[in-house]
Amino acid sequence: MDGRSFRDRVGLSEDIIDEACTQAMEAHNSTAAAHTIHHLYPSHTIFAFPGSWSLHWYNQKSFGESKVNLNEFPSLMSIVRDKAASANKFFMWQFESAVRTSNLHEQVLFNRWNSINQDLIVDEIDINGLSDFQVKKAMAEKRQIVFTGHSSGGSIAVLAAVWILEQHRKLGAQNQIPLFCVAFGSPLVGDRIFGHAIEREGWSRHFIHFYMRYDIVPRILLAPLSAVEQELHVILQFLNPKSAYYRQESIKRSREASVFYTKVMGSALSVVSHAACLFMGSTNLLLEAMTSFVELSPYRPFGTCIFCTENGKLVAVKNSDVVLQLLFYSLQLSPEQELSEISSRSLENHLVYKSKLQASLRKQNMVYLDNPAELPLSAVAAERDDMKLIDMALNDLGLSKQARICLRAAGELEKQKLKNQEKIDTNSSRMEEGLKMLQEYQTTCEVRDMVYYDAFKFQRESEDFQANVKRLELAGIWDEIIDMLMRYELPDGFEARREWVDRGTRYQHLVEPLDIANYYRHGMNDDTGPYIKVRPTRYKYTQRWFVHTWNLGLETCSESCFWARVEELLNHCNGKRPFEEVEEQVIKLEMDVLKWVTRGEISKDVFLEDSTFVKWWKTLPQQHRAESCLAAFMNMGGRNLSIPNYTD
Repeated sequence: MDGRSFRDRVGLSEDIIDEACTQAMEAHNSTAAAHTIHHLYPSHTIFAFPGSWSLHWYNQKSFGESKVNLNEFPSLMSIVRDKAASANKFFMWQFESAVRTSNLHEQVLFNRWNSINQDLIVDEIDINGLSDFQVKKAMAEKRQIVFTGHSSGGSIAVLAAVWILEQHRKLGAQNQIPLFCVAFGSPLVGDRIFGHAIEREGWSRHFIHFYMRYDIVPRILLAPLSAVEQELHVILQFLNPKSAYYRQESIKRSREASVFYTKVMGSALSVVSHAACLFMGSTNLLLEAMTSFVELSPYRPFGTCIFCTENGKLVAVKNSDVVLQLLFYSLQLSPEQELSEISSRSLENHLVYKSKLQASLRKQNMVYLDNPAELPLSAVAAERDDMKLIDMALNDLGLSKQARICLRAAGELEKQKLKNQEKIDTNSSRMEEGLKMLQEYQTTCEVRDMVYYDAFKFQRESEDFQANVKRLELAGIWDEIIDMLMRYELPDGFEARREWVDRGTRYQHLVEPLDIANYYRHGMNDDTGPYIKVRPTRYKYTQRWFVHTWNLGLETCSESCFWARVEELLNHCNGKRPFEEVEEQVIKLEMDVLKWVTRGEISKDVFLEDSTFVKWWKTLPQQHRAESCLAAFMNMGGRNLSIPNYTD
């Protein structure tokens, strides 16, 4: 243990978490219409979200998931896969409803704020919805902002927190927003891409999830609707404060409770077993065959997850693979337990967060599983004092030796990701040397009065051959990086490293023109079509990476694809297609060239007399050339060009 305080470790004080839990449970137990409760305190503001207890969690789909709206949540995507994350559709709808409602009350809120002395503490202001204005007000007053919720209210709070973080990112703000989301017993919200994106953006520290050891609700969405639909009707009545059957013993100890527990845990076992096989490196073909006939839940945990044991100990974990394993193994039925007992407790635990967690926070008995690869497999293996404390915590969670092996394997995967990143960092010097060599090659071409692209395409000098060797070497390095990203073999935070974003962008701009030249030099377009259709992933990825990092709009293709567009238009002209058929493409290319040259994104040597671009352009109809935005530059030979200011 490193002696740091609970607040230093988690980010929030015990008092604020205690208060958040109180407000989350009050929102859960409220029998009023759904609303967000807004609480103001001297140092912080709490937004408490109520939940919902209906089969709409599944939205009539196996697991109820749906792709997120990238217009609202542009960061929730895999950059390397160019794929949006999935989140629970009903929770998304609940969140969007809260935001839509808040817009109707924005002016009312503003008037109310102005009418209140800002020095006073205003408790329990009820606002029907959440608004960005409320959060900005709290930020302006330098308050700690806490979104919270119990059960599905916690899931909605998660989405609201991500939404606020997205708004902050769009503004390009560099400072960290003082926002935390604290969820209690909430179902999982999103898939692996969802959690990956949260970690990549550096937002993981904003999310804290509390789970009672036996609470089954956080595990529910690991099971498909088809498996639990019949029993779920009954179970939700026990959890719903608006129901006449709320907390009733007859439901808690019913046959449905035991059947429900068995089905959820059976599905959870399939999920964690498949995940464990993957991060243990299993190559058994049956592993892939399994997914063709067993439907696995897409949901995964993220953020800091804190498990509360029966004796009041808190166990904090940040590794999402470890959390997934704990969600199953900490609720697994042990030989000495009765099914009716554990299934009853799995429902009862969902409703005791306030009393149990408050007692645990007062004890300040927290254990942190920071190095899961070093977890003791038994009490005998726990030689150091800190390992003995961890061993006792694992015992309190009921973890068998098999469970501990799975946790250690997840930790080893995390270590391997860091080793992979170190290997890539080591290769960065080779990459920089390669880029430097190609930059010098480009300069040499300029001295020869040759366009970089054309010189490489014609391959007339030894330098051209050496450039081709370096091009292939760099391609191998980048393809290896992309393969690792596709297989999640690098830390999620790798893509947030600006030096690598810059390196990838320089690589794309310098090397892709050479790939295009090689493609058309060998006539590959005759067999596989235009370059754009077969553009390598390494260039599409580095372009998306740059665009995402700097919050830019993604164009169809970048300036590094300039020569591919020229080649295709040249082919059209050689094919004697009427100019009218390609006129729109020609004008668009000319406007883009002017923009890119002005910004310095492509070299002015494209205007050299022997340039493929100039030769093609001079084949265009005379009237078009006279009116072209490039007409003033074409006869200047690419030297001493004076480019006017250009605005998009």
